Amino acid sequence: MLLFTYMNPLLSYGFEKMARDAKDAGLDGILITELSVEESGQYLPALRDAGLDTVFLAAPTSTPERLARVAECSTGFVYLVSRMGVTGMREQVSASMAPLVAAVRAQTSLPLAVGFGISKPEHARETAKVADGVVVGTALVKIIEQFGDSPDLEAKLESFARELKAGMEQA
Repeated sequence: MLLFTYMNPLLSYGFEKMARDAKDAGLDGILITELSVEESGQYLPALRDAGLDTVFLAAPTSTPERLARVAECSTGFVYLVSRMGVTGMREQVSASMAPLVAAVRAQTSLPLAVGFGISKPEHARETAKVADGVVVGTALVKIIEQFGDSPDLEAKLESFARELKAGMEQA
């Protein structure tokens, strides 16, 4: 289980305290969305001392040097942003996804998870052909928005997750 957060709450809570409490709560790692790998040096020791994995982001615009640094500082897995722009549902998987996966695979043996724009079983299938994991966020939030007050919410989420999984198994 991964804590996916921004830096401000962690600094407000106390970074070292957060790391210890996160591990004590059963978390495996942390991804701080706006903490770049280049600025992470002072925070990595607290996370590593607590036994938390550190997950960093790589994007299609990342330089080879930055990809190497992301690979060096990530533990657990590397999160690959499949496209430029903001997260959200798209009609098709970005053409930049497969080349990014290949570039990062050349830098690390860690599992690679791809996110941003994945919202359909066919997206999951295409992504699973080259990546080790698929990250889906906005499509799940949309289901929660649509069925949040419904007793069917859990069944809707489970059904969607099964559809995505089935797509991945066909890869």
